[in-house]
Amino acid sequence: AAHREFVSATGYLGKKRVTVISTGIGTDNIDIVLNELDALANIDFETRLIKTQLKPLQIIRIGTSGSLQQSIPVDSYVMSTHGLGIDNLLNFYRHHENEEEKELLQSFITQTQLHHSIAHPYISSCSPSLAKHFVGEFHRGITVTCPGFYGPQSRILRLGLSQPQLQTRLTEFSFGMHRISNFEMETSGIYGLGKMLGHHCLSLSAIVANRVSKVFSKDGNKLVEQLVVKSLDIISRI
Repeated sequence: AAHREFVSATGYLGKKRVTVISTGIGTDNIDIVLNELDALANIDFETRLIKTQLKPLQIIRIGTSGSLQQSIPVDSYVMSTHGLGIDNLLNFYRHHENEEEKELLQSFITQTQLHHSIAHPYISSCSPSLAKHFVGEFHRGITVTCPGFYGPQSRILRLGLSQPQLQTRLTEFSFGMHRISNFEMETSGIYGLGKMLGHHCLSLSAIVANRVSKVFSKDGNKLVEQLVVKSLDIISRI
């Protein structure tokens, strides 16, 4: 099925029924996809009522990202332990962070100097039941989800930046054992909405650029294909 940038195909991976969806870029699209996937699973379309028996889904994002740590090179993979959003999507829903998450967010705001006039950050963690299967080659860390590709990710064409030190501050951020591994444009929305709706979510990223060392993958498409194949193999055995 296809509508605008949303294209889906459903089939079987061994005996496991799997749907693959292209979501497009950004948490605005994630808002549509997550809510409508949940509606398909948990709302009776004839009565328009929420089903009494809710069905949790397993949702795995596979995409590209830029590394924010020297130690995470191009052509490697990241599994996001958390999605930290500076995109504001979850602030339109009733959501709650636990005490550790609140402390982490306060430290994040202090260290990055991202004040509320720019963003009201939120954070959600990955599904432990999915994460335990993605070990070995996968780096782990907090993924920051940005509301845009250029200014919000410290890219400059003709316009100046209001937060020129943001990328450096993201790289230098620390809270206990937590570090920011990478940034992109979807993970926090998937983790946040997924957790509130009762689904199991995981985000996997192919690192096509290291923004610290300014090194870029020579074949990003091949890297993504390798991550897809690796992920499908793991998914087939879950």
